[in-house]
Order: sequence, then C-alpha cells, then structure tokens
Amino acid sequence: MGRKKPFTALVGEYTSLAFVMPAATCVGWVLGHLADKAFGTSFLYIPGLVLGSAAGLVEVIRTVTRDSGDDDS
Repeated sequence: MGRKKPFTALVGEYTSLAFVMPAATCVGWVLGHLADKAFGTSFLYIPGLVLGSAAGLVEVIRTVTRDSGDDDS
C-alpha cells in the first residue's frame, strides 16, 4: 500500500505529458533527418517520425497506467 501522491505532484506529471509526445516526435524527426544527410537519402525522416511518435505514445501510456493502477477504490 503506497502513499497517495499529492495533487500538485500529479498535476506536474500530467502536464509534462503534454511535452513528451511532441518532444519524442521531434527527436525522431531530427535523427531521421541526420540519417538522411549521412546516407544521402530523402526518406529516412519518415521512419524517424513514426518511431518518435510511437516512443512518445508508449511513454504516455506507461505513465497513465502506472498512475491509474494505484487506485484501490
């Protein structure tokens, strides 16, 4: 039985989720763009966008399920 988190801590965690998805997508795009420059291609940014979006979505789901699983009510 863990302690319940204070409301302000939950607000901080969920507010950070608003930045996780776009940040992960941008990181994926940048890595894909750098791979495009390194290999002389023009399509690797697309898998970078997809992988970045998937990583952001996984992190959001992990955070939400971790916090919603604490309710015993």
